[in-house]
Amino acid sequence: MSKQQETLFGQGGNTYANIFTYMGLPLSRDLSDDVDAVVMGVPYDLATTGRSGTRFGPTGIRQASSQLRWEEKRWPWRFSLADKLKVIDYGDITFDDGDSDDMMATVETEASKIMAAGKTLLTLGGDHFITLPLLRAAHQQFGKVALLHFDAHTDNEKNDGKYNHGSMFYHAPTEGLIDSDKSIQIGIRTEYDYDNHPFTVLDAAWSNTHSAEDIVAKIKATVGDSPVYLSFDIDCLDPAYAPGTGTPVAGGISSDKAMQIIRALGDLNIVAMDLMEVAPAYDHADITSLAGATLALEMLYMMAAKR
Repeated sequence: MSKQQETLFGQGGNTYANIFTYMGLPLSRDLSDDVDAVVMGVPYDLATTGRSGTRFGPTGIRQASSQLRWEEKRWPWRFSLADKLKVIDYGDITFDDGDSDDMMATVETEASKIMAAGKTLLTLGGDHFITLPLLRAAHQQFGKVALLHFDAHTDNEKNDGKYNHGSMFYHAPTEGLIDSDKSIQIGIRTEYDYDNHPFTVLDAAWSNTHSAEDIVAKIKATVGDSPVYLSFDIDCLDPAYAPGTGTPVAGGISSDKAMQIIRALGDLNIVAMDLMEVAPAYDHADITSLAGATLALEMLYMMAAKR
């Protein structure tokens, strides 16, 4: 590991030593001017409707990221992340065990603080319901945002239950948090109201038969120059690439295609991002955690490439 990497990762030496934070980043809540981006974990899965276990997602992603720390310049990028972006790991948000209201209030408060300080927030979940308080925080800073959503499910089920990881994107436009006309969902392959759906959908079949370039063109045409919230549910990937999730659905896109798409999004006005629904216990060899860690790193590089 080079001195440059040590500066980025906050510690040098061994790939497997001191795996406490994402990519070995400094563990800090200092939002001073020299910090550009913040990685934050939310170990919550009480809104899960399928298999539980995504509360272990942030830790699983951090542990798997140790396999990415050795590469000074992440392929195919031609620069080191540390040269362009100073990133900290904010640690996990803590809330009263079993108290979903406390989780929502705490996430919104902490995310608002980070965004108000002008930092790009990348949140690691946790089940996807966490995105609702994150969108509320984003709305405070940026007004209505365009939702760029990668998933097997549309998550806009009309549900009277207060906590459901399949209904956040029903509540978000109802609350005026997102602009439905500017929002787009990629990789969908489960039932939804095809005739009365508020968002543009590039379903999994279409996404698998078209190139990453075609998908990116559709994304850019939809969101335009709006502030964008990027939300990636790991089950957008086919279970061959991400078996460790609560609601796996066959027929998803590959991890390679997902990375190609993310790398090409630098022209968008992305204001915050998340990576959700990693449940490490349901796979072996850290397959899903590694996919999540890698996609998160691509998001950071994509943001750094703007500088």
